[in-house]
Amino acid sequence: MRAMVLDQPGRPLRLEQRVDPQPGAGEVRVRVEACAVCRTDLHIVDGELPVPRLPRVPGHEVIGIVDALGTDMPPGIALGERVGVPWLGHTCGACPYCTSGRENLCDAPLFTGHGRDGGFATHLIAEAAYCLPLDLPGDPVHLAPLMCAGLIGWRSLRLAGDDARDLGLYGFGAAAHLIAQVAVHQGRRVYAFTRPGDSAAQAFARSLGAVWAGASDQAAPVALDAAILFAPVGALVPLALRATRKGGRVVCGGIHMSDIPQFPYRLLWEERHVLSVANLTRGDAHDFLRVAATVPLEVRTTAYPLERANEALADLRLGRIEGAAVLIPA
Repeated sequence: MRAMVLDQPGRPLRLEQRVDPQPGAGEVRVRVEACAVCRTDLHIVDGELPVPRLPRVPGHEVIGIVDALGTDMPPGIALGERVGVPWLGHTCGACPYCTSGRENLCDAPLFTGHGRDGGFATHLIAEAAYCLPLDLPGDPVHLAPLMCAGLIGWRSLRLAGDDARDLGLYGFGAAAHLIAQVAVHQGRRVYAFTRPGDSAAQAFARSLGAVWAGASDQAAPVALDAAILFAPVGALVPLALRATRKGGRVVCGGIHMSDIPQFPYRLLWEERHVLSVANLTRGDAHDFLRVAATVPLEVRTTAYPLERANEALADLRLGRIEGAAVLIPA
């Protein structure tokens, strides 16, 4: 197998030839067809999100084919089946969070591409119980972003509340371009906030149904019921609070964000809420995939060969990607 390996934070990934891995008890080997590149991968590579052990193969938006089975397999995964491998790769099942239906907050989790090797490779080992059987139309390149951009976007949308009819999205990249379409399909009005001067992203948002698109430092044309922040920029929190009505919600959708600056209490007053999204549950994943089967999502991607993973990360870092970057091992 071939893999793009992180040896030290801040260094480019290195292409490595490895012996094909063998699955253990309850595990499967997945032949990777496509792996989308997430901003979390960028945080890992840049050292903003420490990993438990190096070297590590990043990547957690994986679409692939099960090509080997371990022992003691749970029901539901078959040889030759197409599956998705998301960020959540293992939970303990015993802590108070797992036993209360909040496995996304597990005390001893493993995350794909973080605590175990991920999908920037031709093959990976995954725990079968955390793989997602896929019965969706579409090619692997366009399915891959659903495995994190879609899933985290979905959990963020749920935390924004069913009553959020006027919804602001700050940062219009991989997650926002997917969840904007779901929100529009649900009858919500979407307002897209991008980097100042990014007219291309604003036009892209409008093409996907946003009723308004402008710069993140612009005032919203209406008082928002809720706002979701996909850009990892802490300075957007007070801006989003300022744009949100009384009792509204600001949902921070990223695993890492720069520091939130000091802001006056009046922006939070009147029962506004600031929430964060942490990981996802398998229940979230199954719910979103059911929704994705009914919404004709336009998934905008830019494909890169596996060996050009560093180029894909650089393009993401500099905001040069519309939609999602996807690595193809073949």
